[in-house]
Amino acid sequence: MTRSSRYSTAHLPEDQYEPGSNDLVLKNKLGIKSPAEMDDAEALALKASTDKLVRTIEIHHRFTAADICGFHKLWLGEIYSWAGKYRQVNLSKGNFPFAAAIHIPALMNQFERKVLARNTPCNFQDREEIIHALAETHIELVLIHPFREGNGRIARILSTLMALQAGLPLLNFGLITVKRKEEYFKAIQAGLDRNYAPMKKLFAMIIEQSDVKL
Repeated sequence: MTRSSRYSTAHLPEDQYEPGSNDLVLKNKLGIKSPAEMDDAEALALKASTDKLVRTIEIHHRFTAADICGFHKLWLGEIYSWAGKYRQVNLSKGNFPFAAAIHIPALMNQFERKVLARNTPCNFQDREEIIHALAETHIELVLIHPFREGNGRIARILSTLMALQAGLPLLNFGLITVKRKEEYFKAIQAGLDRNYAPMKKLFAMIIEQSDVKL
């Protein structure tokens, strides 16, 4: 993930790197300098936070922007000082820019009022409605990219909790994280035009591979 900004943001904690990491690891509370070690630390924290969230999920809860910030804080709060806070730097992936940082608070407010209000609680009975809710919510959150780090994983946490609300077991995201990463990214790009069909196709396969019977 690359950062882009007209002005320098090096003074911001979220845009600083751990000394001795060759600008490969963001400055963190644990003093980790190795990318591999940081990957392991984030993965362990993600598993612990996800386990906690799935045990406390409320079937009739309507998710909010504050909930999503809370997920991020729960996951990365012991690693980064800026966990749970909207990013202040602009980010892009290749030539694909995510939402400008200055617009994130307003975009997340709109995301809550429109997308989350429409799609959660995700207790639809129809298979197509569930898949659409998962695909739309996932794409719109990733396009906003509200955090400095971990946006895709936060979107997967939200999808996991929504699936549980729909009465589904835990989703297996190996399809998009390993086998079909390029197809997944193209599905995100398609979402710029509110074309959710490619992501719906992926979620249908994810559900099938998670041994879900609807």
